[in-house]
Amino acid sequence: MTLCYHRFPLNLIELSMAGKHLTGKLAVILHADVVGSTLLVQRDEQKAHRRIQDSFQRFAQTISRYHGQLRELRGDALLAEFDRASDAVSAALAFQSEQLAYNTRIDDEIRPVVRIGVALGEVIIADNTITGEGVVLAQRLEQRSEPGGLCITPAIREALPKRLPFELENLGAQDLKGFDEPVGIYRVALKSGAAVPAPVRDKMRGSAQRPHKSRIALAALLLVISTAAAYGYLSWQAQREAVRPGAMAPLAAEKPSIAVLPFANISGDPDQEYFADGITEDLTTDLSRISGLFVVARNSAFSYKGGSVDIRTVARELGVRYVLEGSVRRIGERIRINAQLIDGDSGGHLWAERFDGAIADVFALQDHVNRKIVAALEVSLTPADEKTFDRVETTSPEAYDLMLRGIERYNTFTSDAIAESRVLFERAAAIDPGYARAYANIALTHATDVNFFWSQDREESIRLGLEFASKAVELDDSIPQIYLTRSILYLSQRQHQTAIEAAQRTIEVHPNYADGYATLGFIASFSGEFETGLKALDQAMRINPQGTGIYLSVKGRILFLMGKYGAALPLLEESVARNPALDRTHLNLAAIYAELGRAEDAEWSVAEARAINPDISLAKERRESIYRRESDIEHFVAALRKAGVPE
Repeated sequence: MTLCYHRFPLNLIELSMAGKHLTGKLAVILHADVVGSTLLVQRDEQKAHRRIQDSFQRFAQTISRYHGQLRELRGDALLAEFDRASDAVSAALAFQSEQLAYNTRIDDEIRPVVRIGVALGEVIIADNTITGEGVVLAQRLEQRSEPGGLCITPAIREALPKRLPFELENLGAQDLKGFDEPVGIYRVALKSGAAVPAPVRDKMRGSAQRPHKSRIALAALLLVISTAAAYGYLSWQAQREAVRPGAMAPLAAEKPSIAVLPFANISGDPDQEYFADGITEDLTTDLSRISGLFVVARNSAFSYKGGSVDIRTVARELGVRYVLEGSVRRIGERIRINAQLIDGDSGGHLWAERFDGAIADVFALQDHVNRKIVAALEVSLTPADEKTFDRVETTSPEAYDLMLRGIERYNTFTSDAIAESRVLFERAAAIDPGYARAYANIALTHATDVNFFWSQDREESIRLGLEFASKAVELDDSIPQIYLTRSILYLSQRQHQTAIEAAQRTIEVHPNYADGYATLGFIASFSGEFETGLKALDQAMRINPQGTGIYLSVKGRILFLMGKYGAALPLLEESVARNPALDRTHLNLAAIYAELGRAEDAEWSVAEARAINPDISLAKERRESIYRRESDIEHFVAALRKAGVPE
């Protein structure tokens, strides 16, 4: 097995260069899904897709009117963020009322009925992916809602002004999956004869928010939705093709292509979720090292976690021919892995099998699954491919368990979680001093601290990161994340050529590793090697089609530096639409607008960047620049000056 990750190192670099800490924030989260969507699709696929599309288009418009921000559209689910509880609840009730009227006009059984949950909780936002307890809680509430209904938490109830015409029914404290303590739930409806409160003009936004910018954001959203029907549900694939033509060329003609969906945890214990995720990641990593296979990155496949999916739709959205799905049951020291390989074109099963064994045999079980896939797809193995099988990275089940627990903590992605994951990785290394993967993970935690400015001693963290990376490479020089970690740390020291060489080594040891290509593209963008950067980013997008928000930002910045402003503009506008929380992307977009003579748009983008990071100035840009070429930073600063960034 090899080291597998979790979250894009590129995100770490991009955010860190902004000087902004990525910490949890408190947010009002709305989660919605279509009840019984699978049955609707089975009754009439095209009609169901069209009506789900129409429903979510109207819901997105309602969310925008109530000052909400759409965060994710995936299949039959929608996720949005609000600043105020009243806006979220009003938007939910307004949509449900409209949807009821919409469904009464339908004279068949293909009626999309939506249920909604609204919760207040801590979330983390990166690359248009919003995660955290608040998201999970909103989803759990949605699952407790009646069809066409809305449920909220006590915190949301307390935040609602008493004057609003809402009826609240206390359903009591209930046990929710993934939460240790029972959670209070309230059902919300409009009072009889009352109207949904109209959107309230936000005085805080009144002078800053320009209507045409809202229309731009909404237009981008509607473009996503309108292009989705041909791909089933709400496919992002068509949008990606519109932004970067040709980047996602068909893969099946080159080599068999596959996505490994998150394996379900059927242990009856939610605390074993980390173990099922870890098995999935390891299978993905090992398959991706086989030269005769194309494997979609873990991040893209995990975007489907927790929802009902249509395999053919998933295959189309990810650009693959085959999909692997399954489940993991762990009881004590025994493991059962159920896996099935599905043809994404027909939806038919190529094979399904059960693999039983002890925790000590986990690597053998995974290798068994991998060999079955290789045989089914008639992939010819090279001598190097053969070496990927039958490898035992540790003989200690306890060390492996600590490794998976550490990865689960790392994925939470706060400064405290990174520190906690390091402790778990260190314990794994202490149990098995020959565990290369443990040392590689320790190194990455130090690199993360450096890039997010979470370290109390930056130079010491750089030293420790490089030291543990060296320990890992002495034990196993085929772990790509070792070189990726080195490249990140070298860039932080402005050692551009050394950083590029480390990033290139990442790809050499793992040619199907999306993060390796993305990091090479990022480093090349600061080193003046623009063609190398563009080529690397296109390959990263191909392997990781669902995680391209940051990729688009970096690609847009490269095109800006090359003077190709018109080509850069749609990439950066799309990147901002996918993840408006990155001040760097707003600054890059401001520079483009300035060079194109769109002064008002440039000033607006600067205002949004400074709302996220008030310390932005031209002096700071020069002082903290990691550009190798003086001409590049001067080009950028000159454009920012035109855009209105203060000296």
